[in-house]
Amino acid sequence: MDITFKDVSYVYQQNTPFAHKALDNISFHIPSGSFVAIIGHTGSGKSTLIQHLNGLVFPSEGEVIIGDVRLTNREKPKDMKTLRSQVGVVFQYPEHQLFEETIEKDIAFGPQNFGVAEGEINERIKTILPMVGLSEEFLERSPFDLSGGQMRRVAIAGVLAVKPRILVLDEPTAGLDPRGQQEIMDMFYQLHQKEHLTTVLVTHSMEDAMKYADHIIILNKGKKYMEGRPEDVFTQVEALNKVQLDTPEVIQFMNKFSERFNKEIPFQRQSPKQLAEQICQLLKGDERT
Repeated sequence: MDITFKDVSYVYQQNTPFAHKALDNISFHIPSGSFVAIIGHTGSGKSTLIQHLNGLVFPSEGEVIIGDVRLTNREKPKDMKTLRSQVGVVFQYPEHQLFEETIEKDIAFGPQNFGVAEGEINERIKTILPMVGLSEEFLERSPFDLSGGQMRRVAIAGVLAVKPRILVLDEPTAGLDPRGQQEIMDMFYQLHQKEHLTTVLVTHSMEDAMKYADHIIILNKGKKYMEGRPEDVFTQVEALNKVQLDTPEVIQFMNKFSERFNKEIPFQRQSPKQLAEQICQLLKGDERT
């Protein structure tokens, strides 16, 4: 499902002395099946932007197009429920949204709310549990008896049970240890590929953005500051530094290597292993000469 923003601005408390423009004339297009990372400091407009994706807010100016649905300040689509069933949002600390007696009931709540038949819900739960790394043995347990990481997986399963076509991830690894962060992000990426989802990741992690995303949008003070492929955006060190953003560690390492050995290594989103092999070949070539 495509996502398009056309000249979108959003003003909190519009027409009052406390008016604040959170988004300022933003335009971009996200093709169906893309994995996009949205990056920016606190106050850049990231949270406001993703609230437009399922109609939690409507643009003050411009329009947002989600598939065939248009969101403007002039009219509200008749079937917002269908839109919200197609856009699944995993908020920061989604485990705080758990409330049912059992894990099974918590996962089932979303699809029940959208009118999915009980038999279909049961099938979805059986399919989704292994995707999020949980077994059926968990279903009768209380979600509040689980570890923090397990609770997060239950909350994510509840979002996935609705079978969204767009998955919005708002800092989904916040509060997890490094191993938990990687496990959760790897899980989302596998789901993205398997289900052919359009995935929007809001993150402070340049490493995650570089590893998983195929497109980057950087916001600064409510405006779109930069946009492009990771290999194009993350190599613009000075432009990133102007808005107090660091480059990914691998880029920093490659720049230091270039300065130290006067050898340029083009950034092509290499894995650490591939980068190590390139460096070995370059240094071996020097030894031969």
